Amino acid sequence: MKQKLIYLVRHGDIGLGSEKRYIGQTDLPLSSLGLKQASLLKDMFSHLSFDNIFCSDLKRAQQTAEIIAILSTAVPILCPEFREVNMGDWEGKTFSEIKTRFPKKFTERGQTIANFVPPRGESFSDCSKRVLPAFERLAESAGNTILIVAHAGVNRIIICHVLGMPLENVFQLHQSYGCVNLLSQDSSGYRLNYMNNLVVKETGEGLIY
Repeated sequence: MKQKLIYLVRHGDIGLGSEKRYIGQTDLPLSSLGLKQASLLKDMFSHLSFDNIFCSDLKRAQQTAEIIAILSTAVPILCPEFREVNMGDWEGKTFSEIKTRFPKKFTERGQTIANFVPPRGESFSDCSKRVLPAFERLAESAGNTILIVAHAGVNRIIICHVLGMPLENVFQLHQSYGCVNLLSQDSSGYRLNYMNNLVVKETGEGLIY
């Protein structure tokens, strides 16, 4: 079996500032920083020839994939299965608001992250049931060098799957805006070559490109 390379990217920044929010499937565009990150990713991948490019159909992932694809012959294919985990009634709310209004639920989610379901949302376990079959299908049939542009939660689910980690550990895996993960697959199975590689790094002195 010829080695397959799967570049798994998180979309660029969406300009939320320092206060954490539950975004999930809220369809936000890239910020100016996110557009810059996508452009830098395009440059970083300029030496590669992707057989196929896939992305979540949410705007932030689609924009990132389209910018990366400017230098590629591959056209991004939208995959709704790669949408971020649905946060239901918590969509758009800040962490502090949920912690204040629903302290028991906030604590419960932290303690049972794999199976906790926000009101009218989905758990990471639910999300994995749509993400992983799509990922395995593409990994089997989509060429030897592919790009997937998705979201932090989706990427973590895929990486947990590749590493054989339980979803209870999903937040031990960091996924920054615009980060790149490289997975490889051969007859022996999957390998995580690197994770959370950044084109833009934030330091005490600002952003380094």
